Amino acid sequence: MAPVPISPIKVGQIDDVQELRRAKLAAIPERFVRDIAERPALDTEITPSSSSNIPIIDFSKLLKGNKEEFDIEILKLSTSCEKWGFFQVINHGIDLGLLESIEKVAIDFFMLPLEEKQKYPMAPGTVQGYGQAFVFSEDQKLDWCNMFALGVEPHFIRNPNLWPTKPVEFSETVEVYSREIRKLCKNLLKFIATSLGLKRDVFEEMFGVAVQAVRMNYYPACPRPDLVLGLSPHSDGSALTVLQQGKGSSVGLQIFHNNKWVPVQPIPNALVINIGDTMEVLTNGRYKSTEHRAVTHKEKDRLAIVTFYAPSYEIELGPMPEMVDEHYPCKYRRYNHGEYGKHYVNNKLQGKKTLEFAKIQTNNSS
Repeated sequence: MAPVPISPIKVGQIDDVQELRRAKLAAIPERFVRDIAERPALDTEITPSSSSNIPIIDFSKLLKGNKEEFDIEILKLSTSCEKWGFFQVINHGIDLGLLESIEKVAIDFFMLPLEEKQKYPMAPGTVQGYGQAFVFSEDQKLDWCNMFALGVEPHFIRNPNLWPTKPVEFSETVEVYSREIRKLCKNLLKFIATSLGLKRDVFEEMFGVAVQAVRMNYYPACPRPDLVLGLSPHSDGSALTVLQQGKGSSVGLQIFHNNKWVPVQPIPNALVINIGDTMEVLTNGRYKSTEHRAVTHKEKDRLAIVTFYAPSYEIELGPMPEMVDEHYPCKYRRYNHGEYGKHYVNNKLQGKKTLEFAKIQTNNSS
């Protein structure tokens, strides 16, 4: 979720997982060891067949394909959003050199000495800076992950003190990369609108000046990946989320589909897109946000660069009138998006629990 101003919450010292990895500890610290029910069954879940069905959208056919190609991709897009909440985009038009550059500056940042990274601390109860987000209690289980997050657009959400001076090309690369991802999100929303039978610009007109944030997640190798999670199960509060998986990364992202955890096999140069809670509300549940998590690897580190794209905080949201009728009664109330943002970042990651904020409670609500 993009950053919003909230009250700091004090929690104890959180171990830096890269430093834990370097220390080659004999045992995983207790705060990272998951309860048995939450532990990933890694030996049974990483199978090529189970990830082969995750939809792949050829973006070039949406942008400049003939009518038949366009119609096929729009249908695939609709199915992806309705049945999976996730898809991978190939031929997205973003310069591959730029994808390499953002990975390089991200890795260079995470490889800095701890004292340097700690100049940009993620204050407890906030979601910008370096550290771990969504930690609210002393006994809460921690993710095997270091995060570095920045608010990007609009400019007033930025905290200039958190934009690093090292590596020197970091800020400029993030600016250029974020501009390109923003263009992609705007186009994707046009095609998503088309897939719903709505006018192409409906989301852009509704969102106002869209909020955009970037978060870099670094998952060091873990000697006991069967005991920890890289990132707790959650759905995103955004409208759209764009994920770039680091080149050569191990399989780390898993989505909860048909009541099982399915690994997302990285496709070289593809971007992974997922529907956020905001889009689920706007479409009255037709397009669904999907619970996802990250697992770790025994020998390989993993990098993920995530962009969150959401409406302006001033916007009031609820199901669009076109998405509600006698067959599809209204499932969500209207609310201020900024209020939902505060609710999201003030709660720990816990499946799709935060979406209950928006649900109209009925006896048969799912």
